[in-house]
Amino acid sequence: MVNDKIVIRGAREHNLKDINLSIPKDKLVVITGLSGSGKSSLAFDTLYAEGRRRYVQSLSSYARQFLGQMDKPDVDSIDGLNPAISIDQKTTSHNPRSTVGTVTEINDYLRLLWARVGHPVCPNDGTLIERQSVEQMVNRILALPERSRIQILAPVIRSKRGAHKEVFKRVQRAGYVRVIVDGEMHEIGEKFDLEKNKRHSIDIVVDRLIVKDGIRSRLFDSVEAALRLSDGYMNVDVIGGDLISFSEYYACPKCGFTVGEMEPRLFSFNAPFGACPDCDGLGVKLAVDEDLVVPDKSKTLAEGAIAPWKNSKYYGEMLEQACSALKIPLDKPFCKLTKKQRETILHGSTKKIKFHVTGDFGVNDTTAPFEGAMENVERRYYHPMSKFMRDVMGKYMTELTCSTCHGKRLNRKALAVKVNGKDIAEASELAISHALEFFTDIKLDEQETIIAKPILKEVRDRLTFLNSVGLDYLTLSRSANTLSGGEAQRIRLATQIGSNLSGVMYVLDEPSIGLHQRDNDRLIAALKRMRDLGNSLIVVEHDDETMRQADYLIDMGPGAGTYGGEIMAAGTPAEVEHNEKSLTGQYMAGKKFVPVPLKRRKGNGKKIIVTGAAENNLKNLKVEFPLGKLIVVTGVSGSGKSTLVNMILKRALAQKINRNQTKPGKYKTISGYQNIEKIIDIDQSPIGRTPRSNPATYTSVFDDIRALFAQTNEAKLRGYTKARFSFNVKGGRCEACHGDGIIKIEMNFLPDVYVPCEVCHGSRYNSETLEVSYRKKNIAQVLDMTISEACLFFKNIPKIARKLQTIVDVGLGYVKLGQSATTLSGGEAQRMKLAAELQKLSTGKNFYILDEPTTGLHTDDIKRLLEVLQRLVDQGNTVLIIEHNLDVIKNADWLIDLGPEGGEGGGQIVATGTPEQVAQVKESYTGQYLKPVLKRDTALTKKASQKTGK
Repeated sequence: MVNDKIVIRGAREHNLKDINLSIPKDKLVVITGLSGSGKSSLAFDTLYAEGRRRYVQSLSSYARQFLGQMDKPDVDSIDGLNPAISIDQKTTSHNPRSTVGTVTEINDYLRLLWARVGHPVCPNDGTLIERQSVEQMVNRILALPERSRIQILAPVIRSKRGAHKEVFKRVQRAGYVRVIVDGEMHEIGEKFDLEKNKRHSIDIVVDRLIVKDGIRSRLFDSVEAALRLSDGYMNVDVIGGDLISFSEYYACPKCGFTVGEMEPRLFSFNAPFGACPDCDGLGVKLAVDEDLVVPDKSKTLAEGAIAPWKNSKYYGEMLEQACSALKIPLDKPFCKLTKKQRETILHGSTKKIKFHVTGDFGVNDTTAPFEGAMENVERRYYHPMSKFMRDVMGKYMTELTCSTCHGKRLNRKALAVKVNGKDIAEASELAISHALEFFTDIKLDEQETIIAKPILKEVRDRLTFLNSVGLDYLTLSRSANTLSGGEAQRIRLATQIGSNLSGVMYVLDEPSIGLHQRDNDRLIAALKRMRDLGNSLIVVEHDDETMRQADYLIDMGPGAGTYGGEIMAAGTPAEVEHNEKSLTGQYMAGKKFVPVPLKRRKGNGKKIIVTGAAENNLKNLKVEFPLGKLIVVTGVSGSGKSTLVNMILKRALAQKINRNQTKPGKYKTISGYQNIEKIIDIDQSPIGRTPRSNPATYTSVFDDIRALFAQTNEAKLRGYTKARFSFNVKGGRCEACHGDGIIKIEMNFLPDVYVPCEVCHGSRYNSETLEVSYRKKNIAQVLDMTISEACLFFKNIPKIARKLQTIVDVGLGYVKLGQSATTLSGGEAQRMKLAAELQKLSTGKNFYILDEPTTGLHTDDIKRLLEVLQRLVDQGNTVLIIEHNLDVIKNADWLIDLGPEGGEGGGQIVATGTPEQVAQVKESYTGQYLKPVLKRDTALTKKASQKTGK
């Protein structure tokens, strides 16, 4: 068949070298290769970009104007292309309202389920709430105190947008005289001009009565009329009292608690009808945090225990005078003050005190109650004198769980409705594996079963898909902005499986990121299921198991950057494994491997100890981190690794060492931090957010290069300093493009076009500056060199050569010195940061933290990365890594394995020790997968060391 392949001819996007390739359709195709070899350029920037562009081109010109123009990739032709869907890692929502439930649309079905088969239960007395009759309503009103003045109101419009002119006409025709509009009483004859884009509430005043004997008949008629006007709803306004709501639907007969209309929107925390009124459906509120106001409770008030007042003369004097008047000792540690004294310092007192304090505007004499530190911070945050003051006070505020809804995000009415004994928030807090059990075993009566059947089918299907991609430990209430890139990608993958589309080309970017080997089989099974529906899957991946399970494997190379962009091997995994040209094949065949250290480091004998770690799912852990070692924290997905390292250890160390204000997760004590000088977090965030930032400027080698050019004879004759060779300031740069080298041309109806500057032709500098050269190269030509070329070029300048060599050592020799920082991948940015750290003279007391540094890295790149990390540890530093990759795990000096499961089943220490010790622990899933790899690679390492004589 002609149409059974995607045929690419002449692909030249980014570093691709005019490649021709045929990819089989309806197969699981994995593209692998070194970091920077052109995998994403082929998969995303060529195949997906062209598939998306063709789909958009097929739409009407009217639809296309909302989607914008799509650039055509640099390729001669692509035949047999299907509609394309990209599932990458850059789609995590940063909206605090997005949860796993809303992203997967399971929440929509749950809201419908609770609205249709839920049973309201009174939160006050546990009574099952049923619909109210007119008789019950009348009896409740007559039970009000005698002579109470009341108004019977019909709420015809309840918080709806619009001008509502027809409503006012209808009320007038019906003969009613008064209406309450947005809480204000009006005569119906008045002119109403409501803003149509704002929400409004309109109540008709049906009757005005005084509660007494003999009004029952009139009250009965009025109640019936009000219910008729507003479709079963009525309000009773007790003058001088509260507004009582009634409904023909659901209300507690004992206390009068009313649930109201059981619609899906009642169960949405994104709608005003369902959201908690205090936190607006966020589940958290910004509040003053006592631990930030008094970070060190062992200090006395005189020593500055109250952080916001520590450096303020005004508040220092005020505190001293307040303590004197209230008999609170200033020289006693804050933690040893009585509970009442601590409460007074933090929240103030009612007793009036005479204050004589010196402020910015002179002496201030006043008599007032003592405000209290936390109240003072809150006031100065919400009512600041300046933006600066608000920012300063913001350091002492933190997001705390809402005290009204306890983090459930919904109001009392929504939480009163139960299905099988659980409210919708409780069901959303179940781990996906437990939620699947709950909705499978749900007990309903005959009528409810008929109503719920189609809803439950959708819920179960979606939960099954999430379970199948290894996300069984997540909860539906988990905020989307706390998900890792891999988790967000697998959620989208589960959504696509549920859509049951066929004939689509899916392009995925390392879906195995953050996934333990135990869960990999489920992910591969999910990918195969999508393939079996009749879809083509193009997966950029380095995972060994995924590559071996692929139908077709494409290996890019031979190097990275300008040295890559070629197809080194393409075929079945077995064919690639036997291809001598393929670097990936050599690792698959065992001809190349990541060696295992034959001796583990003993460390320096010191350790950092964290006790009482209990954030999220951690079970009150005591964890020891031995210093002077390469430590790896591992465990199944959701076992609590990131919570322990990023939320507790990293933040606690930053607070103790760097005086950082970020509050750590829940723990009791941390000791041994005095043995380290610096904590350094090397993550995958960009090294610069503008095209002006590049490897030369980030690693500061550009300062040395500019200084070298300034020392040349030509530069000295012209009086040039090193500032002349900067493209960021006036003088040496090209002023036509302000040193960018490119000019943006805005095109109407077309995407912006970037063209090389006509004056400097992309060199960034003016002609005078370019006349200065060092060894026949000007500054622009130096910036255009790869780092490997520059390392050779400057080999006689030790200061420059040493800095460039560290970048080559981390495997980034292919990157150009002047390459824009925005074009570097996350893995490349992380290794650039490592290179910058390696350049610094180490004291041997640094503590490095890396979270999954192997993301986007080929096995050969991991080998280089490990060599660099081992160098840092050899200098006496401590390196802590969160990782699933077995090549990194087997190289550790010390392993901390969390588990045994994810979510609530995790949060415990399963095993600690050397990789050899953890491999013997049967309860450790990591140990089970590590054991055969350790055995194989230790034997290969010993064999290789015997050959080399080491």
